[in-house]
Amino acid sequence: MDKMTVKDVKVSGKRTLVRVDFNVPLDKKTGEITDDARIRAALPSITYLIDKGAKVILMSHLGRPDGKVVESLRLGVIARHLSQLLGKPVAYAKDCIGPEVEKMVSALKNGDVLLLENLRFHPEEESGDSAFARALASLGDIYVNDAFGTAHRAHASVTGVAKHLPAVAGFLMEKEIKSLGNLLQNPARPFAALLGGAKISDKVVMLENIMDKVDTMLIGGGMAGTFLKAQGYEIGISLLEADRIETAKKLMNKAREKKVRLLLPLDAVVTAKIEANAPTEVVPISAVPKDKAIADIGPQTVKAFSDELRRSKTIFWNGPLGVYEIPQFAKGTQEIAGLLAGLKANTVIGGGNTADIVNEMGLTHKMTFVSTGGGASLEFLSKGTLPGIEVLPDKN
Repeated sequence: MDKMTVKDVKVSGKRTLVRVDFNVPLDKKTGEITDDARIRAALPSITYLIDKGAKVILMSHLGRPDGKVVESLRLGVIARHLSQLLGKPVAYAKDCIGPEVEKMVSALKNGDVLLLENLRFHPEEESGDSAFARALASLGDIYVNDAFGTAHRAHASVTGVAKHLPAVAGFLMEKEIKSLGNLLQNPARPFAALLGGAKISDKVVMLENIMDKVDTMLIGGGMAGTFLKAQGYEIGISLLEADRIETAKKLMNKAREKKVRLLLPLDAVVTAKIEANAPTEVVPISAVPKDKAIADIGPQTVKAFSDELRRSKTIFWNGPLGVYEIPQFAKGTQEIAGLLAGLKANTVIGGGNTADIVNEMGLTHKMTFVSTGGGASLEFLSKGTLPGIEVLPDKN
């Protein structure tokens, strides 16, 4: 999949409308940015456009304002932070369409940067409204999509604008497509998929699609409970998707048919209450008490997973392997993350919570690629494309 990028069009003097993903976490008390990884990920495209003399107009969403103006979700804090990162002023519009915004766009000089207000303050953004898309498109001469994290949404700023302007991918989008695309098309083998998180239901289509591609699947986190139950194990009060037990059985049968090694936890950290400082014990998977919940993978599982991962040349990881938000249940996830950081394999981290974990541990630079899209990366691996990618023209 070879999409046209910003390098394939002339941007000098052009109003370049760039969809970025600045949906960053904010401190609830101070409103300050707590992790700017997504902003930094967009810097190569932004600085390229500045250097080429484009008039750069950035648009993003932040949080879930549900089509209303929410003061705590305004993008002023992001404009200030981006200005510091770029070392130059970033103008900030208090809306994303309308006469005032048009005035600010018309005042831009070559190399200037303007950040529009939160797109999701308008309900028309998420509904994919064509008139809203046209209003956004009227602000630019060229459209650049560098927001892989929202490329699975058919929103006005993602798919709608591309119908009205020449559309290309930014450098981050290009990197995401290539890194995740290689997993589907040409992975170095053995190829292992390490999957955690709460639910099978979030990952069913992706699991079915990559079953033909991987050599090994390692499953932890909350979703492992449903697989274990499907094998007849007692899982106590652990998270269970009862309506997905048959799905888990089918996936395990398919793995056997495809000769894919499927590893489930051998032991677990269990507790009566999923809360900080709750008493815990490590038990074999065959001995989970009826009144306790699995909260993390145990040391035997860490060793078995580690041995398998050391043999692998390509590893895709999505989802924590325990209740990571509570420190005493984060050990298994942290040990596996540390292992991956030291391997010479092609390590691809599937965005979302997994990317946050890697960032928090300071290991991002030790992974081959950390995706900026959680749901988007899973959907891409499920379908091989996304709505926001399909609207971008191929180079040929």
